[in-house]
Amino acid sequence: IRGRESSVRGDMEDLVGLLRIRVKRGMNLVSRDSQSSDPFVVVTMGSQTLKTHRVENNCNPEWNDELTLAFNDHNQPVILEVYDKDTFTSHDKMGDAEIDIRPFLEIQAMGLQELPDGTEVKRVKPSTDNCLAQESRITFSNGKIVQDMILKLRNVQSGEVEIQIQWIRVP
Repeated sequence: IRGRESSVRGDMEDLVGLLRIRVKRGMNLVSRDSQSSDPFVVVTMGSQTLKTHRVENNCNPEWNDELTLAFNDHNQPVILEVYDKDTFTSHDKMGDAEIDIRPFLEIQAMGLQELPDGTEVKRVKPSTDNCLAQESRITFSNGKIVQDMILKLRNVQSGEVEIQIQWIRVP
């Protein structure tokens, strides 16, 4: 137990901040069951894994779940995976995407404060380096910098997931 405490303490000492990911909704997800799917999202960064609730029989689910990751490594990828919940067999994968947080972290590092609400700070265009389905906007909203994204799922015929990321500073 002592080793685990020191490793957690070490992780907390290296903590840069918290990354809050609001998983809003899925669009045009593939059907993995006979008629539909029971999708949920798993977000992984390093050893941290968090998941949304499951939405039954829906290929266009509304999750609106907030997941918060402790952030201490700028080079750690943030992976989003969508699964179809199966009761008696392993869950079927419905696609994945990497959340490119580099543009967001670059803006965060500028230390912008007190911008007018709704100010657009940067636009990020879809490219081969990111999983964006369309242009993403980084804005100043309610005193915080947020980025809205629609991610195109990889390794699947169709499907997109709408998310919003936000940075929370740790004192």
